[in-house]
Amino acid sequence: MNLKAVGIKNIRFPVKLRVKAGGHQETVASINLRVNLPRRFRQNCVPIFLGVLKKYQNDISVEIFPELLRDVKEELQAESARLEMTFPYFIEKKAPVTKTPGLMEYTCRFTGATGGTCDDLIMSIWVPTTTLCPCSKEISDYGAHNQRAEINLNVKFKNFIWVEDLITTVEQSASCEVFSLLKRPDEKYVTETAYENPMFVEDAVRKVAESASSHPDILWFSAGVESFESIHKHSAYAYVVSDTMR
Repeated sequence: MNLKAVGIKNIRFPVKLRVKAGGHQETVASINLRVNLPRRFRQNCVPIFLGVLKKYQNDISVEIFPELLRDVKEELQAESARLEMTFPYFIEKKAPVTKTPGLMEYTCRFTGATGGTCDDLIMSIWVPTTTLCPCSKEISDYGAHNQRAEINLNVKFKNFIWVEDLITTVEQSASCEVFSLLKRPDEKYVTETAYENPMFVEDAVRKVAESASSHPDILWFSAGVESFESIHKHSAYAYVVSDTMR
C-alpha cells in the first residue's frame, strides 16, 4: 500500500533564529514535517527527522530550508518533503512618546516544500494591531469604538526578507500599532493616532496588500485581517491574495 505522507506533527524543539540586529534569538518552535516515502522504505523515519532538525537547530532561518529539506529527502529517499516551523518571535519595541522599552511577541512561521526541481518557501507573520471604526467615528459626537486586531501576512520572496521588516510593514497598515508597555503620554498618543486613522478591516487589508505589492522582493502574498469587535460578539474579517488582485 502506498502512503500519501509520513511525518511528525507538533513536536516542540529548541531553535536559534538569526535576527536582523545580528546574532541569534533562542526560542521554541512547533514543527510539522512530512515526506512522501517510496514504497520500499520500511525504517522508522522519526529518528531521521529529529537527527536532521538537530543538525540545524543552532542556526535557523528561512534561507536554510531548501538545504534542510534536501537532507530529509536524501536520508529517506523521499520524492518530496514539507516542513512547517511555527514559533514566538520577540522584538524590543519602544513606546512612541516616552521611549520606554518593552518586549513584543509575534507569531511567525516558516514553511518549506520541495519536490523534483521546485522549492517553495513561505514566510508568515501574525501581528497585533488596533482598528477604529470609521462609521462609529462619523456618527458619534465624541469617541468611536475601537479594538485590537490581528493581521496575518504570508509571502513568497525572491530575495531574503527579515521578519522584522515584514512586521514593520504590517504595523504601519492599521489604525495604530500595539505596544507591550505604555505610560500615560504614550496612551494619549495611541488613542489619538487610532482616532485620526479610522479603518475597517477592508481598509487595513488593502493597505497591507498595497505595501506587499510594491515590495521589490515579494513575489506572491496573501493577507488577512481579523478585528475582535469591542461592541459585537463576532469578529470582522477581510482577506486578499495577490493572484486575484488584478
